[in-house]
Amino acid sequence: MTVFLLTFFVLLLIVAGMALGVIFSNKPIKGSCGGLGAVGIDSECEICGGNPNKCEEEQGKQQSDSGTKDQFYDASR
Repeated sequence: MTVFLLTFFVLLLIVAGMALGVIFSNKPIKGSCGGLGAVGIDSECEICGGNPNKCEEEQGKQQSDSGTKDQFYDASR
């Protein structure tokens, strides 16, 4: 039982450490448009349509809009 509790505690510390790393890095979690092409699957990205420059433009738009829009949805309407 001691081994089980020790293992559970260690895994809990690892998960908490990863969560704090994501929170304090202050970067959004994101993927890449070239991910499927890198593994040999040829398909078009739904976001950029195969143009990686468009991904960078979208990220720039999101960063510039993040300070002007509300960060919530008004469900009372």
